[in-house]
Amino acid sequence: QLQLVESGGGLIHPGGSLRLSCEASGIALYYFNIAWFRQVPGKEREGVSSISTIGGHTFYSDSVKGRFTISRDNAANTAYLEMNSLKPEDTAVYFCAAGDQGDGLESYLYKYWGQGTQVAVAS
Repeated sequence: QLQLVESGGGLIHPGGSLRLSCEASGIALYYFNIAWFRQVPGKEREGVSSISTIGGHTFYSDSVKGRFTISRDNAANTAYLEMNSLKPEDTAVYFCAAGDQGDGLESYLYKYWGQGTQVAVAS
């Protein structure tokens, strides 16, 4: 089965940048579309960005478009989320997800999920 492990989260000042990584194992990542989601306690999970199997299509939520960039390196079995100009409202647990049904921002499309990595944007 596919296993996903996120890394790269942490505490960052507003306006700063972080790069999240999603390392896959068990099955080659190129079989799957990849998405990043985030969740704050008490709020619904939000789709942040997604990318198709070979990177031909990408999607971004309105709240992050222009600031975040999703990418993948299938040879390295890793996907990334580059986050720039971070705002306090970006604070959340960020999850990497993989699936083979579609490449949108709907959580039901993704079967496999990582454990999450905390991003905290604060002074």
